[in-house]
Amino acid sequence: MKLVIVTSVEEFRKDVLRLFKNANIHNFSSSDIDGYKNGSSVVMTSSWFASEKFSNESRLFFSFTENENIDDLFNAIADFNSKLETSNAVRAVVVPIERHI
Repeated sequence: MKLVIVTSVEEFRKDVLRLFKNANIHNFSSSDIDGYKNGSSVVMTSSWFASEKFSNESRLFFSFTENENIDDLFNAIADFNSKLETSNAVRAVVVPIERHI
């Protein structure tokens, strides 16, 4: 068993839900998060409040699941990201679980 963590912009929420379903990951949790990128941009420099940081409405999904489901999910995410016309790719990491109850 491993922990898979997936982040995406809110716009891709339904897509990530579909990716989880197609990978046979039916038990998971999600949460609203604010995503930030450091660095200057035209939008940030044109802000009335120079120190204001802009965030993106994002989602965090996580699930304790089996390796074969994670492999399917990662393949599906790679395929999904390869078709994007934006720099906001879906991101995923896997964390091994040493013990669980």
